[in-house]
Amino acid sequence: MTSNEYPVILTKDSIDAADADVVDANVTVVNEMYEALLNHDEIAPNALRSYYVDYYLTQALSGGFAQYVFTLPERGDVDVLVREGLEGIGATAHLDLFNRTAAAFDALSEEEAEAYLDGELDESETPAEAVAALEELDGEFESLLETEDIIELNAAWLRGQDGVQYLDEEQLEAHIAARVALIPDLEERRAEAAEAELLNAPEFELIIRELCDVAGFALEKITMGDPNYIHDGEKTLAWHFATDHGDYLMIEDDDEAFMIHPETKEIIAAVEFEEDDELEGADA
Repeated sequence: MTSNEYPVILTKDSIDAADADVVDANVTVVNEMYEALLNHDEIAPNALRSYYVDYYLTQALSGGFAQYVFTLPERGDVDVLVREGLEGIGATAHLDLFNRTAAAFDALSEEEAEAYLDGELDESETPAEAVAALEELDGEFESLLETEDIIELNAAWLRGQDGVQYLDEEQLEAHIAARVALIPDLEERRAEAAEAELLNAPEFELIIRELCDVAGFALEKITMGDPNYIHDGEKTLAWHFATDHGDYLMIEDDDEAFMIHPETKEIIAAVEFEEDDELEGADA
């Protein structure tokens, strides 16, 4: 099955829902497909176009075109989907504005782009005119929504898709599982996703994972950070987490991090911080 043959999938509770809920239903489904490691070629193209039109709308309302750019360092593929989506839903005026705004931003010098993205403009500075022009386009975006409602158009477009399917939670899970089963390189994708997740993980998570490895436990989830935990009579930040051997917490000092039983206060494992910022495990 090619990507053009995949149907747009919406949740069953969106059949008679408001426009915003219909758009949100598509966003929910696409997010679940991404989380299941389906890629762009394995999701209905019009579902992706609707998804990224809504993404653009959300970012633009939050912080103008600057917010959209800031969240997408590499805009190429998404820009294409936004353009195709705006054209598909019939938002011709918004498409024209998007093209003009993207062209204006891409024409900025590095100094001008930095000033626009920072949102701090000194009228005496050189980039003032170019940045001011982009800010005027941001203002045009909000006023245009009054006459060309992206959400309304997007929802109507989704409802009118050929072969659109409305699935309940169980049916959606089965539908996605069936697609995932067709992925020929699923284990490779899972390994790549796990590696990417680790690369983007915050430092405290990496420390907790290392402590669990030293202890021989499997991390299940990090539950909370407690800035008021008392350790050795002093207030410190403790991270609580669950493992296949129960709940524990992690605290740090200047040179080490410790995995501690929350009730007995027993140190289960420890790791030392080395000068090159790598961790060295040591059983407690």
